[in-house]
Amino acid sequence: MKNNKTVLDVIFSGYDEFFEAEKKIANYVINNKEKVIEMTIAELAIESGVSEATISRFCRKCNMNGFHHLKISLAKEIVESKEHEIAVSNDIDEHNIGQSLQNILANKIEELKQTVSMINEKKFKEILDLLKNAKNVQLVAVGNTIPVALDGTYKFNQIGIPTVANTIWETQIAYTFNLTKEDVIIAISNSGASKRLINMIDIANEKGATTISITNNEHSPLAMSSKYHITTATREKLFLDEYYFSRVSASVVIEILYLFLTVGKKDVYESISRHEQSISDDKF
Repeated sequence: MKNNKTVLDVIFSGYDEFFEAEKKIANYVINNKEKVIEMTIAELAIESGVSEATISRFCRKCNMNGFHHLKISLAKEIVESKEHEIAVSNDIDEHNIGQSLQNILANKIEELKQTVSMINEKKFKEILDLLKNAKNVQLVAVGNTIPVALDGTYKFNQIGIPTVANTIWETQIAYTFNLTKEDVIIAISNSGASKRLINMIDIANEKGATTISITNNEHSPLAMSSKYHITTATREKLFLDEYYFSRVSASVVIEILYLFLTVGKKDVYESISRHEQSISDDKF
């Protein structure tokens, strides 16, 4: 699938690696896209409170040739989005719940669209084959991505893929030391800069296990340390002053893997049926 990463996706994925002055530019661009395309570099420097040199450096970090390239890319994306855009903004206001819900919905839809558009089909097929044939799969995460790992563990075990996850980091790393060449480890992170997860991926690489990461930044240390990487998109920065990680995109990646595996793995329905029967006594 073609990589359709937008300017905002690039900014979001690299946000944690920006210097403070560069974050001022990022914040201004995120909240004033249409204004920026009409500005000169000098005007943006004044509005964001930084130097023109900082803007040039920021553009290069965003994989742009310069400020003009950034403006053209933004303008193109704005035109394309308006072709199928409902009147939404980035605001959440408890006094206007209806519009706020539409704003959240529109941006969450964009998160998922961008996440799916960035999936490399060839690599994704290789990941599916590895998971289907893995002796064991370990899902690792820290902080607020742990629920995603736990959900993936439940789903994969349900379809007959032996999978483990744990909420305690020390237990996670202890298991990682037991991985073999027949095993797969999937690390889930926002920034991809977690030292604990990087440490586990490094250990898994030494053990010969297949390493996969799911992060917002394909150039993050975790992504670069992994054999395979799936990039997620987020729009949380549009609503919040601080940068928080939305679990929606990562959860959808796990869901996509699960759905593909249910149609691509032998005896999967037998495994699901066996699992459902085993818990049926707990249901009315």
